[in-house]
Amino acid sequence: MVRFMNADEAVACIRDNSTVMSGGFGPVGNPFTLLDALCRSPVSGLTWISNSLGEPKDAFGKFVRTGKIKSAKGSIFNRNPEAIRMFREGKMDIEVMPMGNFVEKIRAGGAGLGGFYSPVGVGTIYEEGREKRVINGREYLLEYPFTADFALIYATKADRLGNLVYAKTTKNFNPIMATAAKITIAEVEEVVETGGIDPEEIMTPFVYVDIIVPKRELQR
Repeated sequence: MVRFMNADEAVACIRDNSTVMSGGFGPVGNPFTLLDALCRSPVSGLTWISNSLGEPKDAFGKFVRTGKIKSAKGSIFNRNPEAIRMFREGKMDIEVMPMGNFVEKIRAGGAGLGGFYSPVGVGTIYEEGREKRVINGREYLLEYPFTADFALIYATKADRLGNLVYAKTTKNFNPIMATAAKITIAEVEEVVETGGIDPEEIMTPFVYVDIIVPKRELQR
């Protein structure tokens, strides 16, 4: 059964050295309230899976500056020069990959797959250290799935069961990350009664959601 908590209560379950996925694309669809709470948390040594590491001026950039991330895996990290500096100073490991491969690694993790072969990156520095295989005359690289201990995601609306709805581009990585983590914590704008969401609108069923952090008081 889904539990309702405030942000500090929700992130308190994240332990040192956990692997955490975080939704969002640029400034859109980020769980900024949860990231602010993590800034206040004593947790450290995190392996972080997200498309970017934000920008210095936003809540994501503030979180990166805390030094709680040990290793980051994603696609677009050049928008945060502080993260690049931390990498160069040996304070944070970074693994950058093509965005399509990044998405598919998460999808594979949520689907319980052992991996997949992708042609993206063949013949570039990206293929170094990766298994290569020829399929139907074309070269492919083996990619392993991403899973996480926790997923921090953002949704527009939830009902009391924990079903989630996303608006427009806030969908980005949020729905898929919810399937690939042991515990999913969803920051939501609005909570409605069970039955208050059209079943056709639900993108993340409640079975994937463990904790909801409402940004507004629960509607009565």
